[in-house]
Amino acid sequence: MGKKKILVIVSLIILLISSVTFYYLYNVIYSDNVKNDSYIYIKTSHDKDSVYHYLSPYMYDIESFKIVSELKKYPKLIKPGRYFIKKGMNNNTLINLLRSGDQEIVKVSFNNINTIEKLAGKISMIIEPDSLSLLTAFRDVEFIKNTKFDTETAILMYIPNTYHLKWNTSATQFRSRMLNEYNNYWNEQRINYAKKHNLTAIEVGILASIVQKESSFVSERKTIAGLYLNRLSRNWKLQADPTVIYAVKKIRGDDFEIKRVLNKDLQVNSAYNTYKVKGLPPGPISMPDISSIESVLHSEKHKYMYMCASIDKIGTHAFAKTLIKHMKNARTYQKWLSKQGVNR
Repeated sequence: MGKKKILVIVSLIILLISSVTFYYLYNVIYSDNVKNDSYIYIKTSHDKDSVYHYLSPYMYDIESFKIVSELKKYPKLIKPGRYFIKKGMNNNTLINLLRSGDQEIVKVSFNNINTIEKLAGKISMIIEPDSLSLLTAFRDVEFIKNTKFDTETAILMYIPNTYHLKWNTSATQFRSRMLNEYNNYWNEQRINYAKKHNLTAIEVGILASIVQKESSFVSERKTIAGLYLNRLSRNWKLQADPTVIYAVKKIRGDDFEIKRVLNKDLQVNSAYNTYKVKGLPPGPISMPDISSIESVLHSEKHKYMYMCASIDKIGTHAFAKTLIKHMKNARTYQKWLSKQGVNR
């Protein structure tokens, strides 16, 4: 066989091998490989093997993904986050997405939370850090010392709302974001409103927590806030039942529901018992929402000094300017409770 023929055959073989290789690589890189539209979560702790293991159920061929991943040096460029992958996405597009760090933002919402522990649990269900990491950050004494808060008031830093965050936001980053949001909320205008009531921002938060626990009806919170501000201005005890309930639960160390405050509860020794201690308690009894805070800042001006639960519209209150009228309202409510069989 002549040299020419040999060269032709070798060339054809090389061309064939190149074509096959090119066809194989093209399919490996550009063939559809994602099974369904899905959100995936690449953790901060993930290395290449854990990423491969995690992604395997979402893909038709994880081995081809590994090949392209190595070719594009993805193992050295892993970026944690929450990503949205689309059905039919190929390896090249998927790896470009994961390398870019262009993750989907999560909405973090919280409300009606009574304790820092419950807040940590709630947030841990939305972003990457676990509840223990979040709780440790929330309770960090050194951090709290550098803020306007203390261990009793620290929960006020977390204003209930909806926030847009990266899924892999760390516990300390989340905490710092909340402090920034708090400082932004408490602008000069709101601080001036607080000063008109002779209150600081933190004191507004404490009072707002009591107002919120008094009523789930936002429409009457300004009236309740005005009543408590009337009492504070006259140096009267607030005598707020929710603070007594909070004190009793704090001492007992449980969250058992208390529907009726008894006379013995009013005698409990606690800085949170506003039947025994004048002024505001040392901290909030819950995490006040924005409507409760605003109800204090823009409280209703009136002469009410007393209130008790109403039997006409359950959940609302009967307000009174005089003790005589209040006692009449209170007797009506106590009789109703007894008739309903509510003893605790």
